Amino acid sequence: MEFAVKSLATEQSAEQRAIQVKDAAFAREYQQSLVHQVVVAHLAGARQGSVQQKSRSDARGGGRKPWRQKRLGRARAGTIRSPIWRGGGVTFAARPRDYSQKVNRKMYRGAMRSILSELHRSERLTIVDDLALQAPKTCALVSLLASLDVTRPLIVHHDPGANLILAARNLPHVAVFEAREINPVALLSHESVLMTEPALRLIEEMLS
Repeated sequence: MEFAVKSLATEQSAEQRAIQVKDAAFAREYQQSLVHQVVVAHLAGARQGSVQQKSRSDARGGGRKPWRQKRLGRARAGTIRSPIWRGGGVTFAARPRDYSQKVNRKMYRGAMRSILSELHRSERLTIVDDLALQAPKTCALVSLLASLDVTRPLIVHHDPGANLILAARNLPHVAVFEAREINPVALLSHESVLMTEPALRLIEEMLS
């Protein structure tokens, strides 16, 4: 299949050329169930799972029985650190846990191929020959994105420099990713994807 690459050699340039890419990476059907499973696994893996609470055995004190068992007219109690007491432990105390889910490499690559193919079919994927800024100016990046007619993009660069990262970090709906670091959540959370040609070739090699 063919991709149209826009040239940014000059500011007023509107030249386009076609390049060939492999159908195995960018011409797949959209598999919603697979994409959903991979996205859920990715989000689950990002959870810290470090929450911890104290149970009645972890709370300090409470070793002595507060009063005798019978003939006082009170409810029996064995410890002042019971969960029903003020200052007691938690009934079902949370413990550190691992939320990660196993997703094999074949499933992950299949989901990435499915997402990129759908982005291309819906005309949300724009390819440029290169994307470099002479200075870390946000206004320069905004004007560049406006000339390409992309909104709230995920910029995928083969080697993002400091100028591009600094220019994009003040834009709330723009993110810059290195080609090897893209993930399904990042691709799906932006309205469009702006990708350089070397980044496209690198992703094509990884998914082939």
